[in-house]
Amino acid sequence: MPLVIGLLTVVAGVLTTVQSGANAALNKALGQPVLVAFAVVAANLAVYLASIPVLGIGWPAPERFAQAPWWAWIGGVFGGLYVLAAVLFAERLGAALFTGLVVTAGIVTSIALDHFGLVGFERHAAGVGRIAGGALMIGGLILVSLT
Repeated sequence: MPLVIGLLTVVAGVLTTVQSGANAALNKALGQPVLVAFAVVAANLAVYLASIPVLGIGWPAPERFAQAPWWAWIGGVFGGLYVLAAVLFAERLGAALFTGLVVTAGIVTSIALDHFGLVGFERHAAGVGRIAGGALMIGGLILVSLT
């Protein structure tokens, strides 16, 4: 893994945790979780639009849309559900527990997705190391929740 990609991914992880807190604070101030979610979507849209000239991307040919499997179109729904969960639950749970739950659920799910080669991922067997890593994540989450 190139170093720059790894570092940018770490930054994305840090920003995801900070985003949860910022969204929760906005919800606390406004008291309207759906309005907060709309604000998040508007900010996302602004970032995406600003990135178009930087990344040099264009609109795909119409036939490319039909090539995507049906389940590829539901990612945005899941992103919206994540934002609502962060807005509604991050403050109540705290940053460590909320992020721990999200990350641990993601790790355990990713082990299964990799093992079975689901939703476009190549198969990577869930060997002893991966299963132990998932179990350690669950153990760490339990420890975080106890404090």
